Amino acid sequence: MGIILALDFGGTKLTAGVVDTAVHHTHDLTWQAHKRVYSPADGHAQVDLATMTALGRELLAGERATAVGVSFGGPADYHTGLVRLSHHVVGWEETPLQQRLEGIFAAPVRIDNDANVAALGEWRFGAGQGVADLLYITVSTGVGGGWIVGGRPYRGHNGMAGEIGHTIVDPAGPICLCGKQGCVERLASGPYMAADLADALGMPGHEIAGHDVAEMAAWGDEVALAILQRGAWALGVGIGNAANLMNPQRVILGGGVTKSGTGWWEKVRQTARQTALPQVQFDIVPAALADDAPLWGAVALMETE
Repeated sequence: MGIILALDFGGTKLTAGVVDTAVHHTHDLTWQAHKRVYSPADGHAQVDLATMTALGRELLAGERATAVGVSFGGPADYHTGLVRLSHHVVGWEETPLQQRLEGIFAAPVRIDNDANVAALGEWRFGAGQGVADLLYITVSTGVGGGWIVGGRPYRGHNGMAGEIGHTIVDPAGPICLCGKQGCVERLASGPYMAADLADALGMPGHEIAGHDVAEMAAWGDEVALAILQRGAWALGVGIGNAANLMNPQRVILGGGVTKSGTGWWEKVRQTARQTALPQVQFDIVPAALADDAPLWGAVALMETE
């Protein structure tokens, strides 16, 4: 394949990496160059695209990419290369990102939703190696999922498979950004848990981050612990229902919220097993590639071409 430029458009971070498959065998690929920058709080699609373009050119250092693989943090159509929208950065609506990047880098481009790409990355290079049927879930700024079924990515009818974050687990729960009540994402994602903690402490709008919820829970704050455990419960119910429906061998969890400690993991696993049928067997493991799962998936996206 040659030089692959991998790009990960996240909700808060932009990451790029370069690998040379002509130098390294696929089982021992390493980054030739790698860099991550943070998006501005008031970010916009045009700013992110310009920043990522500069980042890609910097890492290529004058070399030409043979191919460009892209992970995008929001609904994206793999077949057309069209970004439908981003839930966290304005201005991405109906953007032909594949076409624009092909013009910028003069190379073939493939794009997919970040959870789908991360699932592919973990299956190809990480915790899903040797597993034919798996569900990858990222629990971070949002909650998204990606499927590998029968050793192949499964995207569904129009690329929307895996939206476990919008599985409703509490119909009477709080309203999610999608307009529904009691979604997994509304209860389990970092920003929503942080906002709920700020409200509970009488400090709406206060600068509390998702990792603060976990830290306060670890210190023994009962309000933070209750919110964190509720999020783990919601995720566990979503996983158990998904397991009943699709029967994966393994569920892989990645994203910042998964660093919330052993109590969080125990609650997720316990709830998932209580929700799933006893005959539905699966394990729940941490992602092996950490924050780079979507970036490695972008490499794997081009390998499959």
